[in-house]
Amino acid sequence: MELLKEYLDYAVIGLLGAMLFLAVALSVERWLYYRQVAVEQFDHLETFRAALTRNLTAIASVGANAPYVGLLGTVLGIMITFYDLGQGGAIETAAVMTGLALALKATALGLAVAIPSILLYNGLMRRVEVLVAEWRRVHGA
Repeated sequence: MELLKEYLDYAVIGLLGAMLFLAVALSVERWLYYRQVAVEQFDHLETFRAALTRNLTAIASVGANAPYVGLLGTVLGIMITFYDLGQGGAIETAAVMTGLALALKATALGLAVAIPSILLYNGLMRRVEVLVAEWRRVHGA
């Protein structure tokens, strides 16, 4: 339990930080690709659509799962707080409130990662729709 208590924050913050880094890096890669993609070089719409949507699933997955990682950190933090209270014997309101407040930061961080990831995903999907419409105009489909 002491190991979990000592490293929980680092693990949750590290995992969420890695997830955010992944979402931002893939979003930048996609944005740069969309800026230089030539609609004319693709003969088939599905090939074009596959090229456009590459890596978007990973961005959406970060947005969908970051709140759960944060929630897991919160649940584990609350478990640690209750464990410490059980071991101490005396229940102090300040100790309970402090432990719960610190545990909730993991949920807040999870949401702080999820919201921009979903915004990035939605913005990139809109760009995919525009490029597909341009492909149809160019190819008369």
